[in-house]
Amino acid sequence: MILAELFSIILRLAELAFAAIVAGLNGDYLHAVHGVSAWHLGRFIYTEVVAGLAMLLAIIWLFPFSSSFIHWPADFIMSVCWFAAFGLLVDWLGQSCGDVFDWRGLDFYGTATCAQWKATVAFTFLSAICWLASAILGIYWVRRHTVTVADGPYHRRRWYRSRV
Repeated sequence: MILAELFSIILRLAELAFAAIVAGLNGDYLHAVHGVSAWHLGRFIYTEVVAGLAMLLAIIWLFPFSSSFIHWPADFIMSVCWFAAFGLLVDWLGQSCGDVFDWRGLDFYGTATCAQWKATVAFTFLSAICWLASAILGIYWVRRHTVTVADGPYHRRRWYRSRV
C-alpha cells in the first residue's frame, strides 16, 4: 500500500499549502480592518481558526505512519469546517466582484481586492476537497486493513471455558 501512503503525503502537503495561503490572505484582511467589531469579522475569524487548525493537523499527520490513516473522522470534520468557511466567504462576497469562480477581468495589480478574495474562496474550496479526499482514503485504508472475526483465524474464547 505504498501508493496510498504516497497519496496521503501529497494530500497532506496540499492541505498544508492551501491552509497557509488562506491564512495569509485572510490574515492580511483582518490586519487591514483593525478597529472593526469582532461580531462583523466573525466569518473571517472562523476561517482563520480553521486554517490554523488545518495547518497544525496537516503538519502532525504529515509523517507517513500507518496510524495517520485512522484519523479519517477528524479529516471529515475538517472538511466540513472548510466547506462551512467556504460558504461563509461566498455569502460575504456575494455579487460585489462578479460570480465567485469567474476569473475574467481581474486586475492583479494595485489593491486587487477582488482577486484576493476570489483566491481566498478558491483555496478554501480546494482545501475542503483535499480534506475530504484524505477522509475517503482513510476509510478505504481502514476497511482494507481491518480483520473481522469471521474473516480471520482468530476465534474468541469465552471467559468461562478453560483450556483443559
